[in-house]
Amino acid sequence: MEREVIESDLVLPTHLGFKKIQMYEKYPKGQARGRHWKHLKQIIQAENYQNYPPDVPNCEFKSNTFSWVFSPDINIESPPSMHPCKRICDITGFEAPYYDPRTNLRYANAEVFKAIRSLPNDYVQRYLALRNAAVVLR
Repeated sequence: MEREVIESDLVLPTHLGFKKIQMYEKYPKGQARGRHWKHLKQIIQAENYQNYPPDVPNCEFKSNTFSWVFSPDINIESPPSMHPCKRICDITGFEAPYYDPRTNLRYANAEVFKAIRSLPNDYVQRYLALRNAAVVLR
């Protein structure tokens, strides 16, 4: 079979007319195909954390945003999330497909909606403050 192919006078063209983008144009030799993100282990090894004293913390917890903030020496480059953030019910903690336009609270079902409408304005502002969506009234 191979001998027949070799002996035949088949010449394959380098440019295929039916393809819009040729592979050699899309990925030329010596060029990376995409951006590669570093893993956390690679970042930590590159920063030489074994040289830092063990009693000095390298991150701190921010209670107002409920997030960990690393020291300015650390740079974790990661792409932003392509998924939208989940909307969580302010009362129950379940996934909330609805929100009340009067109070701006998110709710999961009709029972929670009734409870939201019966809440005093002070309680509504406290729930919104937990989510950092509070309206400051003067």
